[in-house]
Amino acid sequence: MSRWNGYDAEPPSSMPTIHAPTPRRHLIDTSESQHWLGSPPLSPVSSTRAVSPFATHFPSNTSPTSATSTSIRGKKAPDSPTRRRTFSSLYNTDNPPKHLRQRQTSNASISSTYTVHGAANTVSLHKALLRSKYTQAHGETEHASLGRRWIRSMHKRGLRTWVIPGAIAFATLVKLCLGVGSYSGEATPPMYGDYEAQRHWMEITTHLPFREWYTYDLQYWGLDYPPLTAYVSWLCGLVGSWANPTWFALDASRGIETPGSKLYMRLTVVFFDMLVYIPALIMFVKTWQGTRSKRTQEQALLLLLLQPALLLIDHGHFQYNSVMLGFTLLSINFFATGNDLVAAVFFVLSLGFKQMALYYAPAIGSYLLAKCIYLGPKKGFTLFTRLAVTTVASFAILFLPFFLPGLAPSPLHILHPIQRIFPFSRGLFEDKVANFWCASNVVIKWRKLAGDGDTGRSWLVRTSALLTALGFLPGVLGLLRAGWIMRIREDGSTQKARELDTTITNIAEEGAEKDVDDSKNDNPPPFLPLLSYALLTSSMSFFLFSFQVHEKTILLPLLPLTLLMSGAQPGTALHSWGALGNNVAVFSMWPLLKRDGLAVPYIATVVLWNRLVGYNPLTNLSVDFRQLFSLAVYSAAIALHALELVIAPPARYPDLFPVLNVLISTPVFVLIWLWSIKCGVEVAWALGGLSSSSSSGVTAGQSLGTTTGGPGRTGSLVPEDRDVAELEVPLEGPASVLLSEENLRLNGPGARRRRVGDFVERVGES
Repeated sequence: MSRWNGYDAEPPSSMPTIHAPTPRRHLIDTSESQHWLGSPPLSPVSSTRAVSPFATHFPSNTSPTSATSTSIRGKKAPDSPTRRRTFSSLYNTDNPPKHLRQRQTSNASISSTYTVHGAANTVSLHKALLRSKYTQAHGETEHASLGRRWIRSMHKRGLRTWVIPGAIAFATLVKLCLGVGSYSGEATPPMYGDYEAQRHWMEITTHLPFREWYTYDLQYWGLDYPPLTAYVSWLCGLVGSWANPTWFALDASRGIETPGSKLYMRLTVVFFDMLVYIPALIMFVKTWQGTRSKRTQEQALLLLLLQPALLLIDHGHFQYNSVMLGFTLLSINFFATGNDLVAAVFFVLSLGFKQMALYYAPAIGSYLLAKCIYLGPKKGFTLFTRLAVTTVASFAILFLPFFLPGLAPSPLHILHPIQRIFPFSRGLFEDKVANFWCASNVVIKWRKLAGDGDTGRSWLVRTSALLTALGFLPGVLGLLRAGWIMRIREDGSTQKARELDTTITNIAEEGAEKDVDDSKNDNPPPFLPLLSYALLTSSMSFFLFSFQVHEKTILLPLLPLTLLMSGAQPGTALHSWGALGNNVAVFSMWPLLKRDGLAVPYIATVVLWNRLVGYNPLTNLSVDFRQLFSLAVYSAAIALHALELVIAPPARYPDLFPVLNVLISTPVFVLIWLWSIKCGVEVAWALGGLSSSSSSGVTAGQSLGTTTGGPGRTGSLVPEDRDVAELEVPLEGPASVLLSEENLRLNGPGARRRRVGDFVERVGES
């Protein structure tokens, strides 16, 4: 046999070709698909990196090299090449920002030059490559956000372990600086404002028994939040009374504004923020963006920590919204890890702290119901029963002092907190809020149209409830349809496949820890990415159409919108919509912030946040509806601010400027609501939720990765005469993605066992 000396142009044909993968740091040098970089490990023992449950599987364009490497003895490998990507990066593929498109073009041209000229001009081509990479790095540094540049510098200086503590410390410093300023109702007797309301609740819960919490002097800031807020107020009042009893003396402390009491009240907001909200944010970036780089996770955390609307309302205006949002976010995080019962408890805590968390209830309820449908009749009914018992027990514990004999006069006493929590006796909207009712009230006087008295109020309540339900219906139907189409069915034909799968797993994991049984439902369903868009659709629908809305409740739609934005690249559609929504949300609260004397913090927090996230609507200008619409909105907002500085409103129209603010802000929120519905439809389509094979479902054998081909197959979502890797759906927004059966196979229950089984099968064939 002839030996190859290593200097010939090509080795003899008899020698096997070794295909070495390109290292990750050199991935920029080639334009070929490197699907193996993100493919799931063949064995669960071989990977120590956590996989994000927010990730989905997408096909890659298989190069000849990869096609050769995935074949075994002339046979197709059991798995088609896939790569794992976080879901927020899905929207970056079709419309990347300008500097990323330039980098891709440059890489493609250099790669093609190498292909054409071979090794003839290796030195010159290598220099050209280095120049191109330097130019790309310099350009990316210029385009990088302030936050990303700070994170990069910390990593280069060997301080990467201090990035998250530094970000939290900086955010805490910003909150304390905001606390130095004024607040709601400062020095404005006799009712003062929200600050006095929160302080007064600490006063009455500390000195009065349970039975009087929701009935004592309702004309002066009567308690109208759920019991968990009352318990937190009691705890804060108890600790504050130990420090200084005059701060919370019953009736005598009304309107107290001493420096010590103000400092204590501000620190309670920071404390509960650190206790609930910040751990929820850290868990979010570790769970939902677990497959992203460390720097991307830190950038997402920095973006979420300094969200201007929440900072201004909680630490400027003074409220505890971060506690409610933190409980909701913890619930979402535990849904992603498959701990549905724990997630249900945290969502009950969110509802028990502020009733506005009901804005998320349709999305979360439909997600849980869809998962029960997805698991099949037996396991689904078990999960449904456990969820029902957990939810009822959690609410019962929260309301226990208000109906338990001995603590309450009678079980009917529970009606007092319920009537206070849902104030249908109030108006359709409060102040000037940027929703449908207030904006359309300029033309249609709804109160006059409905009439006075209980009849008119009842008609407004029913109409608002109907519009709200129609608003969140697309998100609910998308989740339920996805659960129905992707449902797992047990039948006799798949029992042997399940037994074989169990046998292979036991052999492969001999001597190691046993895998968790599928009946524990610890895997999130494949339609989990729909939850974020359903939350945005539901909460925005409540804000736009529901009864009795405050301008501060825009914080609820901002949570899912900012979570989706946190993993997107600057310049992408997702990033632009998220930045526009956050900026306009702060602008919509300008009348409230102006009344509180928070003009300087209003400007400072918005400018700081936009610099940190790298958002500038004037960069990369193009003839695009999103950019043109954003420029028009920002121009109108700046013009309105300038108008307020130089012109006083006419005496006949004292609310002229707040109404103009509403007319500018409402179209933005309506478009974000429609955009969330559009994205939800696209994601459902991408995950197979809009497949036409809804009548058959997915059998348990298919979900366990058994053969998809062959006659007699039941409930298949893939035609028998086509390969799984060829099933790509061209979509307008997201990239082409794999249909549902492959997603179920690689991301559904038993995925770990299937990877072990595929590994054993490959070893056996080779």
